[in-house]
Amino acid sequence: MNITIIHVGQMKESYFTEAVAEYEKRLSKFCTVKNIYIKEARIDDNNVSETEISSALELEAENILEALPPAAKCVNIALCIEGKLFSTEKLYDMINSARLDSKDLCFVIGGSRGLSEQVKSKCTYRMSMSPMTFPHHLARVMLLEQIYRCASIIQGSKYHK
Repeated sequence: MNITIIHVGQMKESYFTEAVAEYEKRLSKFCTVKNIYIKEARIDDNNVSETEISSALELEAENILEALPPAAKCVNIALCIEGKLFSTEKLYDMINSARLDSKDLCFVIGGSRGLSEQVKSKCTYRMSMSPMTFPHHLARVMLLEQIYRCASIIQGSKYHK
């Protein structure tokens, strides 16, 4: 199984980078993880207008949509605050179902301003990890941990307990 994570913005903090590397290493026994970095559109955060934010999201969307795998071969999931809350069990069901259907998975994590509606509409699911707000880099770490937890359930290991 291939899992792609499309993420907006460069990860600068070493503790996030190390955590991502650790979970990717653990996951390598179960699947291939591919990261696609999308450059975050720059805008001046002082006195920024909704129009500027919308334009930035659309610019990021163009690059995300180019990288998004075709829905026929992949289950695409947008991580967004208004998405459906997923438990570990629900995520496991989705991952295992995709695996049994010989489909890959692609998760899309937006930047600090989120994702455009255009990107979210191209995804099969809209997933929320929590009603709380987290830095998008931490969301990537949390997502990888949950994917690893689900892989552990599939493999029958005790990590998930």
